[in-house]
Amino acid sequence: MAAFCRDCLSDAGSAARCPSCFSPRVIRHPELDTLTICHVDCDAFYATIEKRDDPTLADKPLIVGGGKRGVVSTCCYIARTFGVRSAMPMFEARKLCPHAAIVRPDMEKYAGVSREVRALMLQMTPQVEPISIDEAFMDLSGTSRLHGMSPAKVLARFSAQVERQIGITVSIGLAANKFLAKIASDMDKPRGFAVLGQAEAAAFLADKPVTLIYGVGRVAAQRFAKDGFRLIADFQRADERELMRRYGAEGQRLARLARGIDVRPVDPVRERKSVSAENTFATDISSFRPLEKRLWAAAEEVSDRLKEKHLSGSTVTLKLKTADFRILTRARSLENPTQLAGKIFGAARELLEREINGTRYRLLGVGVSALADAEDADPADLIDRSGERRAAAERAMDRVRGKFGHEAVVKGLALEEKD
Repeated sequence: MAAFCRDCLSDAGSAARCPSCFSPRVIRHPELDTLTICHVDCDAFYATIEKRDDPTLADKPLIVGGGKRGVVSTCCYIARTFGVRSAMPMFEARKLCPHAAIVRPDMEKYAGVSREVRALMLQMTPQVEPISIDEAFMDLSGTSRLHGMSPAKVLARFSAQVERQIGITVSIGLAANKFLAKIASDMDKPRGFAVLGQAEAAAFLADKPVTLIYGVGRVAAQRFAKDGFRLIADFQRADERELMRRYGAEGQRLARLARGIDVRPVDPVRERKSVSAENTFATDISSFRPLEKRLWAAAEEVSDRLKEKHLSGSTVTLKLKTADFRILTRARSLENPTQLAGKIFGAARELLEREINGTRYRLLGVGVSALADAEDADPADLIDRSGERRAAAERAMDRVRGKFGHEAVVKGLALEEKD
């Protein structure tokens, strides 16, 4: 059985510790030398960066999040022992771990670290598919000759490089496909390296809940449970054609993933699906005018991001979270893609008006999806010239802001917010 030391990369044979450096971090698996698909997940990414930059936080529970009414962006592993989890309301996290250090997110800093990690990934293979700021899939097929070692050893060397050069840690899942690799990366956190081979996949998955399959959330799991599918083994026992009869194409996907079969390739040009911005309020808001002001700010932020990335989009989505944490989403499709704040705001404002009924909201967000290139955005309207004039005015504002800063030109709604 193939085995090597994760610290010095020496072959380990059957020894419990590395014969060369005596490290206990020996990894062994029958398929270790043949697997090439991996998932890399940065451990407690935001929190780890904050601890790296402030050593006084090293042995303390740390929560990265905003205000009493915000949510936990992430937390360190110490805080997790108290029950704190990502996306948990901050007031609940404070109750569970009142002595935790709390740091507000610094997304610019985190994005910079993400780019450093990505650069090291691209030194291994061009087949890198980012999933989020702190995780990605890689396909190392055909790289053994280039690196002079197996993909598994290359990944162990990469993990050490990240620690040494960037000062954070990663967990790695190595498997036969993306589905299994993502599962494997969660098996040995933090600073982990887990292998999940194709031969063992079905047996490994059998006693797991159906929610382990990506795309199966709580609501879908309840529906499947009513049909007798609670564990992945239940899907394994079912005939694929019967699952397709019940659930259509989703049935075929479930049948195959339940057996550890996933034919999705690692896609290095994975497209961004949406651009969005949201804000949690200090106090709940039910009135239209103050919500409208915050909507304008969110629309401007989304517009800025679209312009920065040379994108446009034709579906505008409004997101609202009520005081009792119910989430409402409303969407509207535009005739043409846009990247203009005025058009995004106008579409979202119409959606917002319909939701003003006395309900108190704690969060508002707006997003743009159905993305396209910037060149497709906001074509001239030969009938409604006013829209063309508004677009020209907004682009003139962008040029002024680019030269003198964002505060150089302030729209009426934003100005009222400052008063």
